[in-house]
Order: sequence, then C-alpha cells, then structure tokens
Amino acid sequence: MLNVDLHCHSTVSDGTLSPAALAARAHANGVDLWALTDHDELDGIAEAREASSDLGLRFVAGVEISITWAGKTVHIVGVGIDENHPDLREGLASVRGGREARGRDIAAQLAAVGIPGAFDGAMKFAENPELLGRTHFARFLVEAGVRKTVSEVFQSYLIEGKPGFVPHRWATLEQSVRWIRSAGGRAVIAHPGRYSFDDMQLGALIDQFSSLGGEGIEVITGSHSPHQYDEYASLALKKGLLASRGSDFHGPAESRADLGDLPHLPAGLTPVWHDWAL
Repeated sequence: MLNVDLHCHSTVSDGTLSPAALAARAHANGVDLWALTDHDELDGIAEAREASSDLGLRFVAGVEISITWAGKTVHIVGVGIDENHPDLREGLASVRGGREARGRDIAAQLAAVGIPGAFDGAMKFAENPELLGRTHFARFLVEAGVRKTVSEVFQSYLIEGKPGFVPHRWATLEQSVRWIRSAGGRAVIAHPGRYSFDDMQLGALIDQFSSLGGEGIEVITGSHSPHQYDEYASLALKKGLLASRGSDFHGPAESRADLGDLPHLPAGLTPVWHDWAL
C-alpha cells in the first residue's frame, strides 16, 4: 500500500517547518505521496513541489479552507488543485481578510484576564502575518509559561466559551467546494471527529457537501483517536464518500501523528487518490 499523507501545515500558515523541510521529513518517513494543505494559503506550494521533485517524492498541491457552517468553524481540504487558479486565489484572499482584527480582539480578551502583550507575542510566531491564528497565540502562551502545551492552552483559553475565543466569519461551504472544484481539485471534509456535531448535524453537513460536489472525508487522521477510524470508515461507506488519510502535522513538538505515521485506510474504502496517475 502507498503511504499517503494529504494533510499537513508549514510555516506559511501555522506549522513550524518550512515547505522544503516538510518534504524532507515526509521522504525520510517513507511517505510515497503527500500534499501541503496550509490554512487558506497557497504560497508554500512551489517550494514544496520543488523540494519533492529533488527528492523523487510524489506531491500534489492542496489547501485547507476555513468555513463557517451552522455557526461553527469547519475545515474543507482541497487536494490536487491548481494553486494558480484565479477563483481559488481570490477566494482565499477574501477569507484571510480580517485575521488581524480578530487577533487584536483575542489579545484584548486575554489582557482582560491578566495576560498582556498577546498580540505582539503571537505575531512573533506568525511567519505570515496574514495568517495570524489561534495556534500562534497558543505558542505565545506556552512560551510565557501560562500553560505547558499548545493543547492545554486551547482547552483553557481559545475554544468556544473560554476567554480568548473570538469567532470569525469564514467562507461558506458552497464557496469552499466551488473554489476547490474550479481549480481542478477534490474537496474533502477534514477531521470530522473534531466537530461538536451530533449525528443529525454531521449527516446534514455531509449531504449538503455532497450535493455541492464534495467528494471525500478524512477517515485516518492525526486529529482522530483510533476508535474513530472505524466510525468514519463506516460513515464514508454509508454516504458514498471517498476516504482520505492525513496526519494534520504541524510540527515535531505539537502533533499527535508524524508525517506518514498512521495506519492505512481500512479495507473496502475507495481512496481519494484512487484515480490519480501516480
């Protein structure tokens, strides 16, 4: 079986390694095919592709688009895209707008609970200021000694209902799928187990996603616990979705799974990459 990893992040969004360093790590870990899927950003793809080519590693361009659905943030991964397609690039530019204002609101909420300097502190970790996000604030709070890990920071400060959580109006589901499809890519629902949807809500999301031309769902991902693999494999079969596999790797010290370090897809599923010329 191919060792495929179609979900990871570089310093262009909120990862800690450059696109070239990710390619090198994927190659060293025995990955056969990978995609760089930075949040709402495409500017790392050229570097990732060139580094992969130098290593003889198969690569496809990708992106992870933030959307708002039913009042919650959901992520849609696009793989096999043309990163230069104007509709996709213009759409992502519109999604990135407003991140600075949101960041200042997060910093103000943190200051109100006794944590000053969070905006400037987070910006130190954001190589791309346009992509300032919660992970950058989490890294600052770890550095400041507020909590020991990024995960602990999120649970204490940056999720809904906690000080430091500021919602942002992202793209719509329809827009994300349209941008991905117009760029020749395949749309995939990222890490469905992370969303606090009940079965009815998740079913509604998938039905709308499919009606818009969405095709896949992540089954094996670093954001899922092992008991969830079979759950989402069954859901993929029930809903007629292609299955994807991706570590959601952000960095060696922060990720539950390393690049390529996941079980293979369960038998009986059709992989997202089943018809790609590899």
